[in-house]
Amino acid sequence: MTQTLSAPGAADQPTASPRPAAKPLTDGRKGGGEVALLWLFVVVPLLAFAAAVPVAWGWGLGWRDVLIALTFYYVSGLGVTVGFHRYLTHGSFKARRWLRNALAVAGSLSIEMSPIGWVAAHRRHHQFSDAEGDPHSPWRFGESRRGLAKGFLWAHMGWLFERERSNEARFAPDLLADPAMRRIDRAFPLLVVVTMAAPVVIGGLWSWSWQGALTAFFWGSLVRVALLHHVTWSINSVCHIVGEKPFASNDRATNFWPLAVLSFGESWHNLHHADPTCARHGVLRGQIDLSARVIWLFEKLGWVHDVRWPRPERLAAKRVAA
Repeated sequence: MTQTLSAPGAADQPTASPRPAAKPLTDGRKGGGEVALLWLFVVVPLLAFAAAVPVAWGWGLGWRDVLIALTFYYVSGLGVTVGFHRYLTHGSFKARRWLRNALAVAGSLSIEMSPIGWVAAHRRHHQFSDAEGDPHSPWRFGESRRGLAKGFLWAHMGWLFERERSNEARFAPDLLADPAMRRIDRAFPLLVVVTMAAPVVIGGLWSWSWQGALTAFFWGSLVRVALLHHVTWSINSVCHIVGEKPFASNDRATNFWPLAVLSFGESWHNLHHADPTCARHGVLRGQIDLSARVIWLFEKLGWVHDVRWPRPERLAAKRVAA
């Protein structure tokens, strides 16, 4: 495979002074069963999403299914954006222990990755963003039309099937040192079952019918997971190719406003890469950022503290001149 990305920063280059050798980027290959499950949870929800319109036309879509799907979309999606991303990966705020664990569980319900694996991959992405070592840069195969098309597919979902996994000992040692986080991480397979089965149980009991259980499974499990996956993956692919760059960053991260609502504010990706630990990504007028609003609410309730809100002088220093 041809790599055209630039070399990583000087921080990862050897120096004359003696120091411990850097841990490798990866720490072993994924097992065949894990890869098979990846295919299952990528392809099946995608096919379900593609079939959503004709199914809705034939069966109808009731408010019960909409409410179940939206509830699980918000809980699992905000578990990723607020929990996995802004909190566990970047430390944008500090949280009470029970909330820390709850956010890790909620993020796991997205079936994207286990908490420690997700954090390790994302921290690696930031360390090598759009350079060699980035696990999902869309510029991996060059800037030609063909290379970028191939890179888009790689960044969007192809990288998930890479057999080498990001080294958790290197990129997430703090989470590995947390016994509660390790337990939640090990419980990921069980949480996958929960997030797929819970809508079925709720829909069946709510409607007191097998049809209610089946439609809840379709909309609240399959379609919900597919939509959340592709919105999240679009931050890796779309938001490193097209969009605006109002702030200076050392990569190609962009803001892409059409995804702002569905991604809970994650598509204000340029600011995030310009200031990764900032708790708010949508910092300009009119930029909707639901994740930041949830963090604000948690702060008002006293559940989080030391929130790293954007500072005007810092934003001004990073703003690109018009």
